[in-house]
Amino acid sequence: METRQLEVAGTRTRRKDGVAKVTGRETFSSDVYLPGMMHAVVLRSPYPHAEVVDIDVSEAERMGAVCLTPFDVPDIVYNERTVSIPEKTYRDRTVLPKRVRHVGEAVAAVAHDTEELAMQAVSKIKVQYKELPYVLDAEEAMAERHGARLYDTVFLGEESIQVKNNIACERSIAVGDVEDGFRRADVTVESEFEAQRMYHAQMETKAAVCAPEPDGGITVWTTTQTIHNVRQLLGQIFNLPLHKVNVKRIALGGAFGSSIQMNSITPICVALALRAKRPVKLVTSREEDMYDHVKYPVKFWLKFGAQKDGRLVAAHMKALVDIGAHNIQAYPLLGCIAGWFASLYKFPNLLFEGKAVYTNKVPACAMQGYGNPQTNFAVESLMDMLAEELGIDPIQLRLMNYVGVGDEFWGQGPTVRSIIKSCGVEEMLSRGAAMIGWDRRVHPWQKSGDVVRGIGVARGFHTSGTGGPRPGEVIDYSSATIKVNEDGSVDLITPVMDQGGGTWEAAAKVVAEVLKVPLDMVGISPSDTRTTGYDVCTHATRGVYCGVGAVLHVAEQVRQKILEMAARILEQNPRDLSMERNEEIGQAVIYPTGLPDKFITLGEVAKTAQIKSWGTIAATDSYRQKNCPPCFVTHFVEVEVEKKTGRVRIVRAALLGDCGTPINPDMVKGQLVGGLCRGLAFALLEETAYDKSTGRLVCGGYLTDYKLPTACEMPAIDDIMVGFANTYEPTGPLGAKGIGEAALNSAASAIVNAIYNATGIRFKKLPVTPERMLEALREGVAR
Repeated sequence: METRQLEVAGTRTRRKDGVAKVTGRETFSSDVYLPGMMHAVVLRSPYPHAEVVDIDVSEAERMGAVCLTPFDVPDIVYNERTVSIPEKTYRDRTVLPKRVRHVGEAVAAVAHDTEELAMQAVSKIKVQYKELPYVLDAEEAMAERHGARLYDTVFLGEESIQVKNNIACERSIAVGDVEDGFRRADVTVESEFEAQRMYHAQMETKAAVCAPEPDGGITVWTTTQTIHNVRQLLGQIFNLPLHKVNVKRIALGGAFGSSIQMNSITPICVALALRAKRPVKLVTSREEDMYDHVKYPVKFWLKFGAQKDGRLVAAHMKALVDIGAHNIQAYPLLGCIAGWFASLYKFPNLLFEGKAVYTNKVPACAMQGYGNPQTNFAVESLMDMLAEELGIDPIQLRLMNYVGVGDEFWGQGPTVRSIIKSCGVEEMLSRGAAMIGWDRRVHPWQKSGDVVRGIGVARGFHTSGTGGPRPGEVIDYSSATIKVNEDGSVDLITPVMDQGGGTWEAAAKVVAEVLKVPLDMVGISPSDTRTTGYDVCTHATRGVYCGVGAVLHVAEQVRQKILEMAARILEQNPRDLSMERNEEIGQAVIYPTGLPDKFITLGEVAKTAQIKSWGTIAATDSYRQKNCPPCFVTHFVEVEVEKKTGRVRIVRAALLGDCGTPINPDMVKGQLVGGLCRGLAFALLEETAYDKSTGRLVCGGYLTDYKLPTACEMPAIDDIMVGFANTYEPTGPLGAKGIGEAALNSAASAIVNAIYNATGIRFKKLPVTPERMLEALREGVAR
């Protein structure tokens, strides 16, 4: 697509959902209320590993509760996350298990007329457990110490496979000859790194409402990033034809990846509703939510080889992932880690070896980057170590080796590859260095005193979707419907979920741009799985590039239909007509090219088509992007370290993003600033630690005992500098690509590199808490 002169996209506008959200009138899943609705509560395991021998629900039933146990639900084994092709999908989960594998796993559920009655009823349930050996460490799990084995068999596609040594899956990927590469290297550096478990801490916990329908079907409102995948899973579990399963698209209060999969409470809610023959609502508490999902923790061993001039010649990475009690698609995760590793710098010879291991912990899943921030922490730390070993400026080393225009990019592991066509890496490194004052940076040994400062840099990227010239292991396409109304307004119907970042707003802007209608004449229609074509999921930073890409694809078809109908009215050839936005009239107008005074309005075209029975101007289609362009980011951070307290404070930051055309500039800036906040948490604060004697979270699942960043931990707003690279993505909608997950990916790396520049201590395990900082300062090295 050629560069266009944009009038709506790329401008600051008031959000269409803004008033509803700031006034509290937006409807989320937990706000849905239906007549005759019951309220549900879940009973959860107090043990990290146990068999359910017997459940007595008689007292709860005498109270009038509807009860659900593992013996009452379909014995279907599934994976909650269904974005991968079936033959690459591991399955180990049931609605309610007869064998619990982590503290907090659902064992039973009740529904009653009020939540209070449901809470009373669930307390009356008596469960007889047989405790089993448990394991909380991945390396111990592989050794099957204490006899802890989580699974004997699981399913891969339709095949039952044995689980050996608690290893859920493995993946090895090689390019070139890594041993030969290291032999030719003048310098090698290697080290181990560890990225911790973190809770997603999204604003909205999980909720589901299910209404049984008279025809035996169900209507569902639920917290999700994918209405169609939820529909298909529910149909499979409960043996319902899909035309009888309708999942409503509803506002989502953030997810950060925790709702890519169908949430575990959704089928529980559906099972209760079908059993009760009444609508049921199930909303999790914050404590329950913390026992439901976490970020993937990863231990890395990483080695680089380079020539004296700084050219990289070889790299070898080993990754060990503790996935917890269920496999929520660790196999594609390992592929993605390999891709994030392989696509940041040019390694002519590389080897990746990854293992994902079961433990009796909360199941890990995607969280803002799907392994990218963890991988970036290891790679960007070692790049700084290599730069020091070679005596080369860290920025110069990155500029010598980055993957850019014309190079191959792995957008979702080795099976999803495309060629980079837009890149702002050089611009962002140059501008960011000037913004932060890189030339003032001095070595750590040149600093003294109880308070020291340091400047760090890191660069990263994320994929925009999971498309490639050929479909890979991940499903990726989207659908859209656009209809022109008889007054010239436009209805947009999309299955794409908006996590709060403005995807729907971007879609409306693209429609307004292509059809030349004012933005306030584009409506985002309520939709569900019955009224929309398929969209895989809002994940992989694909909302704008893929979801809105489908909207652009359909908008172009509608534009052509408008011109064809206008040509019939004006007795012209469609190719000889022009469209433009008429602000005075408040509509799009169509006219013979060169004769703008001879216009008719879009409303007149649509109304004439109705009166003459020509039909409605509308189009529906599906669209698959055949690229996955990286959206690049660069973080420059200045930190202050208080040696007496161990406190690390970010004092200034320069955040640069390459998203192609920023369709929503304010929201892109918000993503970059928010990414810094989340990166701060990753680097300095958050970790879901476990009590080894009980298998419970040390924080108890309470956010009051789990340190989250606030505005107090962030730099002053005037000390956060934001910039956009001047790029245009030729395959994206109006030149756009993604930004969401990329905004986080290199933030923690820059912070850790800045800490090294301040103190001379290289931290290789996150988070860098005050306690760990004080210990490192005492010993002169971080452990």
